[in-house]
Amino acid sequence: MKEKASKPLPEHKTRSGTPIRPIYEPAGGTPPSVGKPGEYPFTRGIYPSMYLGKVWTMRQYAGFGTPEETNARFQYLLSSGQTGLSVALDLPTQLGFDSDAPESFGEVGKVGVAIDSLADMETIFKGIPLDKVSTSFTINGTATILLAMYEAVAAKQGVPRERIAGTIQNDLLKEFGARGAWIFPIAPSMRLVVDAIQYCAEKLPRFNPISIASHFRDAGANPAEEAAYTLSDGVAYVKACLARGMPVDQFAPRLSFFFYTYVNFFEEIAKYRAMRRIWARLLKETFAAGNPDSWRLRIACVCGGHSLTKAEPLNNIARTTIETMAVACAGLQSVFTAAYDEAFAIPTELAARTALRVQQIVAYETDVAKTIDPLAGSYFVEALTDDMEKAITTIMDDIEAKGGMVRCLEDGYIQRRIAERAFEYQRDLDAGKVPVVGVNVFKAEPGSNKDEPMPIHRVDEQAERAKAESVKQLRATRDQPATDRALAKLEAAARVDSGNLMPMIYEAVMAYATVGEISDRLKKVFGVYTPSTVF
Repeated sequence: MKEKASKPLPEHKTRSGTPIRPIYEPAGGTPPSVGKPGEYPFTRGIYPSMYLGKVWTMRQYAGFGTPEETNARFQYLLSSGQTGLSVALDLPTQLGFDSDAPESFGEVGKVGVAIDSLADMETIFKGIPLDKVSTSFTINGTATILLAMYEAVAAKQGVPRERIAGTIQNDLLKEFGARGAWIFPIAPSMRLVVDAIQYCAEKLPRFNPISIASHFRDAGANPAEEAAYTLSDGVAYVKACLARGMPVDQFAPRLSFFFYTYVNFFEEIAKYRAMRRIWARLLKETFAAGNPDSWRLRIACVCGGHSLTKAEPLNNIARTTIETMAVACAGLQSVFTAAYDEAFAIPTELAARTALRVQQIVAYETDVAKTIDPLAGSYFVEALTDDMEKAITTIMDDIEAKGGMVRCLEDGYIQRRIAERAFEYQRDLDAGKVPVVGVNVFKAEPGSNKDEPMPIHRVDEQAERAKAESVKQLRATRDQPATDRALAKLEAAARVDSGNLMPMIYEAVMAYATVGEISDRLKKVFGVYTPSTVF
């Protein structure tokens, strides 16, 4: 969401005709710790007009077995009013395997689209002008490769690189701590992360090179831990970029964050308000950033994830609605709402449209986007914000005292804490201490559920075989000597401790080298990560 302060703010009224002020403040003025929207420390939002200028970007996570199916779904979602694309990748693509690799069998296209080469990316975005839409890629281990492919598609469309917008997740630290989709060891993974950040800062000014993600929450962490671990990851990336010699204000404005929003409504609002204060203080005071854009915590989120249940799945619509309302009250910049059938498979068309409609109803049929930070001044919310700030900073200080986030991940400390918290949650869930409707309270008796069977999206097994054949056909028809030269150049560059690998990855992509081939060359130099067994 971009600020458009030059335009006059719209005037809104309630259904009864009562004017709605753009912002509400106490008679004596807003306390400095809360501040005004768009001003340090950004408790009330990172832009002066927030949703009065433009509502949050609405995305739906989508990606199907084949690039052709994915293109069709993207065209459908854009025609339904979606304002940004969010690409789901299958596990082989995430882990650096081509569709015809033995390791890929049974997983091609299962949880997202299979991308083997630039040819697939060209198909996915056929007929979608990349200067008119922003695209988010939930990709980490192969993020630099997907970024290069996206830039290459834009170039083939005639779109200047300065005009393409979007985000690659590219957050490798959280993979080691919570999610597990790693490829290379931590040190070379950090090198690739910084390569992408530096490359975007210099070449792709509208593209976010990283979305520092809170998968710690889905793995078991509580909200304060989720915030602390994710912000600590951010600190680690800032330090790594500074060590590369990059001025903080060159890259910090393009850092973005991604969080999970759950049904604990008020705590989620307080979490986001507190994190904005913490990040602003860190960048301004600890890292001496002088550009206010560097202080702003730009946040995207998913409403759903672990909070959604397989039992009575239509209940998930209520959950995501509450979560979306929390997001709107908290003032985030980009949102995707998980579909009610997420616990089963990739969303059906109906489920995806319904998830998008949840956001649209909250944005356009309620008054929540018609004033800024609507719950500011609530005794409950302000006290929770202060309490969350203290809890988050206490955890972050402990991490720094232990040597920082990288060291804590290498030692297995974060992994142990998350495992302990996940066990505690499951124990409390089983005991009924954490009520989940339809799961452990108000649960239907066996045989009493009269609902129709849940229609779910099913992956076509023939599509997997066709995808494997297509990558073999690509290798047989491309300019193989050019591909070999590009891959050799990349491998040689990787063996040098300094130097950004993005230009060589781009050359390999343009030569139609595959994700697996590029990853294999880097594995030869970097090796493969093996997790510690101490946790």
